[in-house]
Amino acid sequence: MHSAIGSRKDFSNLDEDQLLAEYKDCLEGILDHEQVMKLDLHTQHCNTSRLQHSINVSYYSFLICRMFGWDYRSAARAGLLHDLYFYDWRVTKYLRSGHASWHPRVALDNAKKITELNKVEIDAIEKHMWPCTPVPPRYIESYVITFVDKACAVCEFAERKYAQMAQTLTQMFRRSYAS
Repeated sequence: MHSAIGSRKDFSNLDEDQLLAEYKDCLEGILDHEQVMKLDLHTQHCNTSRLQHSINVSYYSFLICRMFGWDYRSAARAGLLHDLYFYDWRVTKYLRSGHASWHPRVALDNAKKITELNKVEIDAIEKHMWPCTPVPPRYIESYVITFVDKACAVCEFAERKYAQMAQTLTQMFRRSYAS
């Protein structure tokens, strides 16, 4: 299993850590679902797969909602399912302009096929692209997912950029000391 980017938690054995075990319990039945696992085959941001991005959003939304005493189970589930679609919007020309408002509906339809969703989960998946979607979220957990989604996207883009900068600086450092 992927770890959440930036997390020091070892996701390789979710049962060893109490917090990760609680997170895993929230995702029972969907974490290892075939359709969710297929997200690993699709790129989301730079070098980040759609599954990795979804885990990032799910885990950090879970942590925030848990910390404030909100519905962290729904946040974890909706975060994992919020981008459950399988097309590449960069390639499909007619979707490029409408992807931001279109893919939440596709993800919601796909999520309903693999699990039963409550009203918070439906709202969070459907409206996670607000303000690109006209109707704002109704629940606090939906807002958390909306903002965590944006923060994770920025971190996923930045991770690649910082990795490239670090590699360049390392090469420059080695050259200067090799001569």
